Amino acid sequence: MSKCKTVTLRKRKIKNGTQYSLCLDYYPGYRDNVTMRVITREALGIYIFAKPANQQERDFNARMMKKAVILRNQRYEAIFNENNGFFDKTKMKGDFLAYFKGLADRKNI
Repeated sequence: MSKCKTVTLRKRKIKNGTQYSLCLDYYPGYRDNVTMRVITREALGIYIFAKPANQQERDFNARMMKKAVILRNQRYEAIFNENNGFFDKTKMKGDFLAYFKGLADRKNI
């Protein structure tokens, strides 16, 4: 995630118009190390009501927005750590054997 400066949480109306889809916009984008494509947008898979009809829908929207903000903050922290050379503790939680197997498959070992 190098060279990315901002991560913005955005909502986009989906086809039926009764809900919004939440996504993250990366500016100016970052290059994925596996596919080597520049990624500028990431869909979170979180949907909220466009016009909440009752208190339950408003509460649901508030809970989902809090979760989306948490995801945005995690992505921004990972970008910040990588750009400034800080150690990212979330990478240590990965499975080493799965990582090594993927690395071996890519290198054809």
